[in-house]
Amino acid sequence: MRTQVGIIGAGPAGLMLSHLLHLQGIESVILETRTREEIEGTIRAGVLEQGTMDLMREIGVSQRMDREGQAHHGVEFRFNGKGHRINMYELTGGKHVMVYAQHEVIIDLVKARVDRGGELIFNVGDVSLHGVDTDKPTIQFRRDKDGELEELVCDFIAGCDGFHGPSRPMIPSSIRTEYDKVFPMGWLGILAEAPPSAPELIYCNHDNGFALVSTRSPEIQRMYLQVDAKDNIANWSDDRIWSELQTRLQTSDGWNLIEGPIFQKNIVAMRSFVCDPMQYGRLFLAGDAAHIVPPTGAKGLNLAISDVRVLAKGFEDFYKSNSRDVLNRYSEICLRRVWKAERFSNYMTSMLHRFETHSPFERRIQLAELDYVTSSRIGLTSIAENYVGLPIEW
Repeated sequence: MRTQVGIIGAGPAGLMLSHLLHLQGIESVILETRTREEIEGTIRAGVLEQGTMDLMREIGVSQRMDREGQAHHGVEFRFNGKGHRINMYELTGGKHVMVYAQHEVIIDLVKARVDRGGELIFNVGDVSLHGVDTDKPTIQFRRDKDGELEELVCDFIAGCDGFHGPSRPMIPSSIRTEYDKVFPMGWLGILAEAPPSAPELIYCNHDNGFALVSTRSPEIQRMYLQVDAKDNIANWSDDRIWSELQTRLQTSDGWNLIEGPIFQKNIVAMRSFVCDPMQYGRLFLAGDAAHIVPPTGAKGLNLAISDVRVLAKGFEDFYKSNSRDVLNRYSEICLRRVWKAERFSNYMTSMLHRFETHSPFERRIQLAELDYVTSSRIGLTSIAENYVGLPIEW
């Protein structure tokens, strides 16, 4: 087999890259280890930045997002029993975010690729990369996990295969630096059948720990509790979850959290990770293969999309004008935005979560920081512009 860009991974990064390349007349093949049903059925939350929404509209895959997604113009920080709304729309000159789950984005992008004749090969096994430092790198794989070994010859390889994929280890350890931080807490997430308790997301700092009120649809709500990273979900009955959510989210103005049947719950680990560089030879990493952020800043999917915007531009310039400028600077361009997103996600995590190591002094400093950012226009603007998404700096 032969293609121009071989893409490993059918997550948001790989699918978006393939579609962007298609619009520029550049061939690609996507290889994915899971089935289509698995990638479309893995439920994950999603908050889309302004730039991600704009791109989906620009490339014609926004119809369902615009119909079913929930536009949020603000977000609430809650502490000391009081809520403080941050008007992102007003503070950023009309920008906002869209609550639209990641698996819905994947469904939309898979359909767009299939409808336009894109080549997606699902359920592959034994994926390996070869010759990434040559002009003709190859990807070997087996269809349906145990089929004959096949080879895909490429001009370039895009490693969009997540943290555990085979792409990142192909960058020699002698030139690869990996930055890692594991947080001591996790998020216990639930999906519940209930109407919305609030019109926008609520980020809550409480003596018992962090809580988040999010949403999925008018009928399904998503909520999170800070728990110990090593906690077991079996320790959390539905009654205990609702009791803790009610305690942490309680306010002095009579606000009410609406409960309902819980039909999904799990504990998600919290970590930060960055690989530098994100490229080697003809191999380019994008999305979780190159970086991971804690979910507090809602940046994971959006960073993946910004990566492939840069990469697609680099491939377009290469094939249309034989320019390698953007490809040569791919890591530099992406990592500048990645580190700012890591900074914001780390800041949000540190400001909103309880840490066992905090002294009483440090706890008061944390609350003072929340008081400052919610009462200062400069503080409010900083939160707002980071939350709706910073621009790519070329």
